[in-house]
Amino acid sequence: MDATQDMTQNVAKRHRLSTRLWHWLNAFVATILLMSGLMIFNAHPHLYWGDFGSREDYAWLQIDDTRTTGFVRIGSVRVETTGVFGLSLGTNDNVRRVAFPGWATIPTGYDLAAARRWHFAFAWAFALGLTAFMLASLFNGHIRKDLHVRRAEWSFSAIWTDIKNHARLRLGPGNGLSNYNIIQKFSYIGVIFLLLPLLILTGITMSPAMNAAWPWLLDLFGGRQSARSLHFIAAFLLALFVVVHLIMVLLSGPINGIRSMITGRPMTVSKPDQGGKLP
Repeated sequence: MDATQDMTQNVAKRHRLSTRLWHWLNAFVATILLMSGLMIFNAHPHLYWGDFGSREDYAWLQIDDTRTTGFVRIGSVRVETTGVFGLSLGTNDNVRRVAFPGWATIPTGYDLAAARRWHFAFAWAFALGLTAFMLASLFNGHIRKDLHVRRAEWSFSAIWTDIKNHARLRLGPGNGLSNYNIIQKFSYIGVIFLLLPLLILTGITMSPAMNAAWPWLLDLFGGRQSARSLHFIAAFLLALFVVVHLIMVLLSGPINGIRSMITGRPMTVSKPDQGGKLP
């Protein structure tokens, strides 16, 4: 039989309702948190380790300007970033001497109080949404069925094969469309159960009120400034994950990927044999 004849469409369950709702809610909430967090960072664009930090103390990360140039310094490495970080042009070509430009922050103009209100309000939605998703995933079997790494998947050959498939951009139908592959499982487990809780806990640690209620958090993260640094690093890693995630969606078929995250059912194409059964 000709390969172009008698093609049927096979619709398979892909994402549960709880996963789809949390995905879109988290995409919106995380964007607000990131942009408002960058405005908060603009108030003091330095990161330290330990309990204390001021302009007189050594910062392991600094985004600043010399009035004529902007720069980013990580440790002893310094890179000029004029026009992007540290020093950029705002509306009406006004020079903005802040770490992150207005297009990347909420609010766009410097307003620390407003940024904190935005950040704290949406942090509640972020934390409660994550908690609800974890509970739903536990009861509906999402963790056990989709994220659980089975014994055969721990083998070096299985992991290496999946790495090679990603390197060769074999991401379409037949390469994990109906099930998560091992790289996806590692990524989602790391983000959901490590990175997102780290963001929440380090954010809480920076609150003086929570320090009084739960002083053990300061000991856990090595001080308030260490918690701030870890919070910033975790936010950067989350942003990096989103970028890679979007690239993978584009490479593996954006229409099918978006459709599956909206309806829960992607469309795959399969060819039956003469007896009407799949080969």
